[in-house]
Amino acid sequence: MTQIQTLLIANRGEIALRVIRTATRLGIRTVAVFTDLDVVAPHVRAADDAVRVESYLDIASVVAAAVASGADAVHPGYGFLSERAELVRAVEAAGITFVGPSATVMQQMGRKDHAREVALAAGVPVVPSYSLDQDASSFAYPVLVKAAAGGGGKGMRVVRSEAELAEAVAAARREALGAFGDDTMLVERYVEHGRHVEVQVVGDSHGTVLHLFERDCSTQRRHQKVLEEAPAPTLDEATRARVRQAAVDLAAHVGYTGAGTVELLLDADTGEFYFLEMNTRLQVEHPVTEAITGLDLVELQLVVAAGGPLPLTQADVTLSGHAIEARVYAEDSFGGFLPQAGTASIVRWPIGTSETGGTTGTTVRVDHALEPGQVVSTSYDPMLGKVIAHGPDRESARRALVEALDRTSILGLTTNAGFLRALVAGDAFRNATIDTAWLDTAEIPAPDPALPRLLVAWVSAMITASEHGHPFQSDGFRLGAGPAPTVVDLDRPVVVDRAAGTVDGIGVRQLGAADHVLDVLVDGRRVRAVVNVQTGPGGVLEVAWEGHRHEFTPPDRLAGAAVVGDGSITAPMPGTVLEVRVATGDTVAQGDVLGVLEAMKMELSLRSPFAGTVASVEARVGTQVPLGAVLFHVEHLVGDGVDA
Repeated sequence: MTQIQTLLIANRGEIALRVIRTATRLGIRTVAVFTDLDVVAPHVRAADDAVRVESYLDIASVVAAAVASGADAVHPGYGFLSERAELVRAVEAAGITFVGPSATVMQQMGRKDHAREVALAAGVPVVPSYSLDQDASSFAYPVLVKAAAGGGGKGMRVVRSEAELAEAVAAARREALGAFGDDTMLVERYVEHGRHVEVQVVGDSHGTVLHLFERDCSTQRRHQKVLEEAPAPTLDEATRARVRQAAVDLAAHVGYTGAGTVELLLDADTGEFYFLEMNTRLQVEHPVTEAITGLDLVELQLVVAAGGPLPLTQADVTLSGHAIEARVYAEDSFGGFLPQAGTASIVRWPIGTSETGGTTGTTVRVDHALEPGQVVSTSYDPMLGKVIAHGPDRESARRALVEALDRTSILGLTTNAGFLRALVAGDAFRNATIDTAWLDTAEIPAPDPALPRLLVAWVSAMITASEHGHPFQSDGFRLGAGPAPTVVDLDRPVVVDRAAGTVDGIGVRQLGAADHVLDVLVDGRRVRAVVNVQTGPGGVLEVAWEGHRHEFTPPDRLAGAAVVGDGSITAPMPGTVLEVRVATGDTVAQGDVLGVLEAMKMELSLRSPFAGTVASVEARVGTQVPLGAVLFHVEHLVGDGVDA
């Protein structure tokens, strides 16, 4: 076995930092790659060296960076090029070790169509499928259209009727081509009530293949994982043994080396399980497996890549407790799950145990690459980080994760942290009564803004009072007495009486206020929240409470807002115009697609709000548009009950 000396990480963000941490601990020199958008990114600063590349998807540029930096190994992370056999071949042709399986195995298992054939040969059942060359009327709907290459929920659509198939296939092809450079499609029977269970495997070049137990990733939205946990809850021991053995059999059949994941679908209605795909790389959710086994999967990857045998047997792999991971995304979960962009102003991650001691026997881990002042763009995947809680059992881990998400405060842009907190705290997740379709139909109520509004009003009044020089100014101060009540304009007027200790008549007692953390008793209940109030024109009024960012806009800033229903279709997120389907003068029906916008590898159809005539088209294919840009304008048809 030859020790790796210099490791280039062909990725960015939190996974690059994750790999750098282990490599540094092992005494391996690290090299980061970066594009012009990431010149000062955290992963660039953390590495021993860094090399600019044209794109993270540019294989020639990545390999050239490895050669120039003297790297003797390349770790692909996940996403980007991690499952591209072309990268493996190019790296090996340059005389460099690839941290992962061979190009042949990756090509077999990294593609869902090829992997199905391997699974059948290994005796692992697969989901019944159809060919797009078949008569679509013969399909047993619903079906799932999905990209043969890649993963992460990209290029996937559930189709419930023949009439929907053509448009679903076209949209999935575009998404797959943009994300993976390959628009080959599969069509499979869609299991309505399934559980997504996957088994972590690791193999070496000496014939050993081990499983590191299973994970449950059933909490998904549009096939994108949201919460993951290990081990899978509520499975009987016989089923656990079957899925674990199936994964080992499959990996051994292809001679798999390195860390990989065999993904399976359990049909809740029949109890049967089917092979879905194999991810020939490290998974986003690998920390939950590390938490319950105590193993470092990146270290095992590096040992195997260097030619060494795995330093353990199956009997050595033991399970301790339960772990749950929540993926934090830059998205507005209560506003259509649209990707968000902006500059993070305040970032507080719940690293370690809480100040109150946390849930007994639990630990919290955060893998992230987001820091204050960092610009989050729509150019890359919207995942900002992962919060992982580990406890002696599932319920203790769940409570610890709720507490950790309470302490996750990201201001400056909207994230899904509050949505995650609501999911983990809810009855369905607590009772593990979930399947892969649950989140797409569940109604998660938006957070109540009442308490956050009170907190922002209190801080606004406190700051306004402190900015004035003496008690004779008309600022609400009275000589020899407390400040008079003031009215704070948020999204509505709020009366703050700091002398009486009330906001809109609700009792408030301030216990502390420092470093943007407000500690108060509200009607006898202790509340601690991160508040950011910047006064003046264009000021900021926002608070993070129970993970969710609440932003308030004074009435004077609402004056120029577009009137709902005026026919203007604006960009609900910054992104790129992919399609324009209408021209000025076209007649459209309510719900007709006018154009398609793409951001962070997600497509959004822009639809007409009512039947009418297209009065103007501002959207241009290929152009970048900011949030709120007017892209189309539709006027009501004369005679439809609306004045022309």
